[in-house]
Amino acid sequence: MANDRPKRRTREYTGERITVRYDVRRCMHAAECVNAGLTAVFDNRRRPWVDPDGADPDKIVDVVERCPSGALSYVRADGPAESPEPTVIRPQPGGALFVRGDVRLRGPDGAELPCEPRVALCRCGRSKNKPFCDYSHAKGDAFDGSGEVDPTSLGGERRDTNAPLEITATRDGPFEVDGPFTLRSADNTVIRFGDRATLCRCGGSGSKPFCDGTHRRNGFTDPDPAPDPTPERDG
Repeated sequence: MANDRPKRRTREYTGERITVRYDVRRCMHAAECVNAGLTAVFDNRRRPWVDPDGADPDKIVDVVERCPSGALSYVRADGPAESPEPTVIRPQPGGALFVRGDVRLRGPDGAELPCEPRVALCRCGRSKNKPFCDYSHAKGDAFDGSGEVDPTSLGGERRDTNAPLEITATRDGPFEVDGPFTLRSADNTVIRFGDRATLCRCGGSGSKPFCDGTHRRNGFTDPDPAPDPTPERDG
């Protein structure tokens, strides 16, 4: 049931000119924030780990918008909030499916899931926080996902990628994508456009990032999420 899904847990760190929000359930620990060099703001060795008054808001925004999972977001007191970019889907080499834009994300139970202008979706099939990536692709055997895109797939005509995009993580199956989007290979050498697609999330497709039906043969399942799979930074 949709109302059985664990509630979203978001911490807010409010400063004089900017509020930084951290959604613990979205974090994939890519560490873009703590590795950006802005330790006056982002430092996971202290509590609280975010000091929104530690730097100019423009510098904070630059770091927050590097967060690929969307776990970090912001609201400025002296300027506009983050607005969606044109919708782009980009598979990462051996990693997640990065999506940016005006996205509506639904889980297998039909519940709408938190999805700011940035989200990292699991495509290796191993995440314990499906449909979000939790970096499980980097654990154990390497995930075979090159980030390449077949240049003959989809079309070559640009779509209105400012329109909303619907993504549904189907029960024990692929991502169903409905709405205009740009699909880019990880190295940007292939750029294709589409309105509908079925993308692999079991990790086994032979035509990644697209689904080829392997999930029906390899036993891929998407159980209801366990409560709070990601520990809080602030303890």
